Amino acid sequence: MPTTAAAPIDLSRASEVLYNLSVDELIEIALKEDEAVLASNGALVCRSGKFTGRTPKDKYVVVDEQTEANVWWDNNARMDADTFAKVRDDVRSYAEGKKLYVIDTFGGADPKHRIAVRFIVERPYHALFIKQLLIRPTAEELANFTPEWTVVDMGKLNLDPAKLGIRSEACIALNMGEKQVLIAGTQYAGEMKKSVFTIMNYLLPLKGVMSMHCSANIGAEGDTALFFGLSGTGKTTLSADPERMLIGDDEHGWTDEGTFNVEGGCYAKCVKLSKEGEPEIWNAIRRGAVLENVVLKADGTPDYDDVSITENTRAAYPLEHIENAVHPSVGGHPKNIVFLTCDALGVLPPIARLSKEEAMRTFLNGYTAKVAGTEAGVTEPSVTFSTCFGAPFLPLRPKVYAELLGKKIDEHQSKVWLINTGWTGGPYGVGHRMKLSHTRAMIHAAFNGLLDDVEFVQDPIFGLSIPTECPGVPSEVLSPRSTWADAEAYDAKAGELRDMFQKNYEKFI
Repeated sequence: MPTTAAAPIDLSRASEVLYNLSVDELIEIALKEDEAVLASNGALVCRSGKFTGRTPKDKYVVVDEQTEANVWWDNNARMDADTFAKVRDDVRSYAEGKKLYVIDTFGGADPKHRIAVRFIVERPYHALFIKQLLIRPTAEELANFTPEWTVVDMGKLNLDPAKLGIRSEACIALNMGEKQVLIAGTQYAGEMKKSVFTIMNYLLPLKGVMSMHCSANIGAEGDTALFFGLSGTGKTTLSADPERMLIGDDEHGWTDEGTFNVEGGCYAKCVKLSKEGEPEIWNAIRRGAVLENVVLKADGTPDYDDVSITENTRAAYPLEHIENAVHPSVGGHPKNIVFLTCDALGVLPPIARLSKEEAMRTFLNGYTAKVAGTEAGVTEPSVTFSTCFGAPFLPLRPKVYAELLGKKIDEHQSKVWLINTGWTGGPYGVGHRMKLSHTRAMIHAAFNGLLDDVEFVQDPIFGLSIPTECPGVPSEVLSPRSTWADAEAYDAKAGELRDMFQKNYEKFI
């Protein structure tokens, strides 16, 4: 029997504890006991209940001597040790007599920097999800597994906010000192993986390793590329490139040796997913994958255009489901770095080359639009500044990450690009989303040196360097002003955004 010493709940009081079940075993139990069904492609289709996206306002970090000094408290909600203990007591009481699932995983493909994480969950679909999303230990590693961190997910437990002094019935509480995470009141599976990412975002920079909310892949010549961006900006879609090998789609570290994936799987948005547009993701959704909040047609076929439950429909699958994934999921120092922004105002160029100084400002601003469904309450794109393209997951102060990135760019002479996957021809409601084929063509040209000898012009409002031509992209698309019917309206809206950039950046000066 595996040890329960690290568990923040008493597993001996559960009615049954099932350890590290196989994918097939978890699927069968989920079908019988978790209201799950199989899609025609073999994926397990599940519902996450009330919350169909993250609830960042219900995420807390416990204050202790170390976190008091290190944590970016303007961005992270405080929880005192007594409140955490009360939440834990409620979680412990709730778990008594229940059937529980234990999944042992690693966070971090680099053995020098990985953490051993044990998950204790009540829903079998959650057990399958996290088994496929994080790194799966070998049989030998499981036999000797000792958890450093424990994540307890009792999502069906609605807490009493008045009694506990918290914001709502939902709570994601991270205790860095005791190496425990408690999740209650939300059954959205993404909270589990993002908790591990938050832990890594705390631990890695403190030892000089850059932690990054980005996807990564490798070209035929061994060139690594990073894609920074919030959910919905294209990290997963653009890194799943048939001409390049995938390292990972969401969370990475950058050491003195190179880059590594924090995870062992992918968590892809699948709204409007098509076999023609994103064949790698389409083919990865098969038996062993989890489809979250996806509607099925009468014949069991996933209807990726149906957003009646949420626009944040998701597919979770292991990296092994991607034909051209790298194993183990590590790469070299990035030759190219891409900042993805979904510009809802439709004024940023589809591609621009950034100097190191521009890269630092862009990284700290983290401008994009929150896309519908990725967070509770977001129903249409809205302008946001998410520092380092991942503020909800950053426990440390922004300059810690920014200074590490600047140091890495200097050391390895990485090229940095800004790519707008948002609107063109006008703002949201007037213009239209950038064509995926055009974005892919621009990234291909940048990575393959096809823009090295092209003339660049300086945008008069943002000062960005924009190529005048790009293979596979109409030249008028490259200049956002020329795509608007009213040039003066473009100038006014672009000026608004420039002023917003400057005002937001002043926080970091």
